Amino acid sequence: QVQLVESGGGLVQAGGSLRLSCAASGRTSSIYDMGWFRQAPGKERELVAAITWSGVTTYYADSVKGRFTISRDKAKSTVYLHMDNLKPGDTAIYYCAADSTYGLGLTLNDYDYWGQGTQVTVSS
Repeated sequence: QVQLVESGGGLVQAGGSLRLSCAASGRTSSIYDMGWFRQAPGKERELVAAITWSGVTTYYADSVKGRFTISRDKAKSTVYLHMDNLKPGDTAIYYCAADSTYGLGLTLNDYDYWGQGTQVTVSS
């Protein structure tokens, strides 16, 4: 089992920045890749960014390319999502997820473990 705990959410004005953190514990050796998803009220949960645990491969949704950066610190078993130039449309609950299967996960069903979520609110 893998446990994930997110932190770093909050309220920020449009154009501002936030950094989310996701600390993994438990069987972290089983993790192949990790992702950040978000879910806004009335909308489906969507993948924002993903990274292989090796750090070699990353993925970004078109809506965040050039503004968000995903990274990981293997020594700390932590994945980060640095968000710049935030927009009101980025307002959502952000979830961290871990995948133990080979291949960068791009859908909800690819991920085995989930954090509890952290709220990000961007005011205009």
